[in-house]
Amino acid sequence: MQKHFQKYLNNHFSFLKEKKVLIAISGGLDSVVLTHLCKAENLNISLAHCNFNLRDLESNEDETFVLNLAQTLNLEVFTQHFNTTSYAQENNLSIQMAARTLRYNWFQDLTERLNFDYILTAHHADDNLETFLINLTRGTGLSGLTGIPATNGNIVRPLLKFSRERIENFAKQENIKWREDSSNASTKYLRNKLRHEIIPKLKETNPKLLQNFDNTLEHLKDASSIIESSVNSVLKQAISSADNGEVVYEISELSKLKNKKAYLVEIFKPYGFTAFNDIEALLSAQSGKQIFSETHRLIKDRTQIILTGLPVQQDDRIFTITQDVKDITLQNGILFFDKVKEVKKAFNNEIFVDEETLTYPLTVRKWQDGDYFYPLGGNGKKKLSKYFKDEKLSLLDKEKCFLLCSANKVVWVINYRADERFKVTENTKKILKISFKK
Repeated sequence: MQKHFQKYLNNHFSFLKEKKVLIAISGGLDSVVLTHLCKAENLNISLAHCNFNLRDLESNEDETFVLNLAQTLNLEVFTQHFNTTSYAQENNLSIQMAARTLRYNWFQDLTERLNFDYILTAHHADDNLETFLINLTRGTGLSGLTGIPATNGNIVRPLLKFSRERIENFAKQENIKWREDSSNASTKYLRNKLRHEIIPKLKETNPKLLQNFDNTLEHLKDASSIIESSVNSVLKQAISSADNGEVVYEISELSKLKNKKAYLVEIFKPYGFTAFNDIEALLSAQSGKQIFSETHRLIKDRTQIILTGLPVQQDDRIFTITQDVKDITLQNGILFFDKVKEVKKAFNNEIFVDEETLTYPLTVRKWQDGDYFYPLGGNGKKKLSKYFKDEKLSLLDKEKCFLLCSANKVVWVINYRADERFKVTENTKKILKISFKK
């Protein structure tokens, strides 16, 4: 196996040879064998062991075993204790998910603090099959059936092509000792049930199960690559803008797709959306309709769909501005106040007002239903809701809108329109330039 590992390393992971590598080691068969294989290839490795304190004395014995192994192989080793049960309860996670989160967070912290280049884990071919079957039973798209990635960022899994049987045979041949996790024998977890009951029967039916499964994964990955290429081609036409954490999709481009729902699944699944019938219906819904995932929302805005993060908590603060203030920081930018001698061409982010028409202190607040103003150059009083509709502001634009006020009168719908009542005239003696920068 050492020769095959060496060949696989040279062909697929040669970049590891000049790097500083951290091996995630539990003390079990797979991670111990990975350590011995990497040591024999003279990789620059260190070990990282998590003690999750879930199996009392057994957990401590695993840690002692890893410490002794590191000493025997003359390797640097890091250990970390976790109160996994408390973490799971505090974060509403299963024990398995809590352990996984704690483990990978700590590994990444080590890599950042100590300049490791890569983290190696000992996932093998049987783990890959188990993950495939778990995803299959839970219902998944194609991405959930393409297996565990051999590389994922700085995480590398160099044993994915090797079966557990082969790894165990190698350990016995080389007289390598390891620890057995007693919890792996319990079938209360789905993965263990698959490992001990389902997969052995599948292997009895087809001794070449893992080999055929590996071929199937390659076909699925090829199909996934084709789909990804097709989706990217669609996105080039459908996305009209993407900045400030917002992505705007043209409904006309999405609506003309054949197999529309399939494309919507591939486009929006990465953002946590699962109600794809609702997303398809959103294309023809009324403007302002929203759909939420745990992390994002989709908003129908006339001829577009806008993807953005979840809305931040409404900022209901009222900012007070005295006459001597030169600038003030708001939630989404800064207001500047400058006394000037003449009016120049104003841009959307600035206005010129007659300072003597202002009543201090000025205030800045979010707009509210019922607010109105007298648009500069307009024909009298206008409700802000009507102004926003006429200007075709999206729901997102309206959420971000602040008003500059003087004695409860709107001086400026910031970044949009000034109020006629405060404009500079030929009788103005003091001119105040007010500008906004994001």
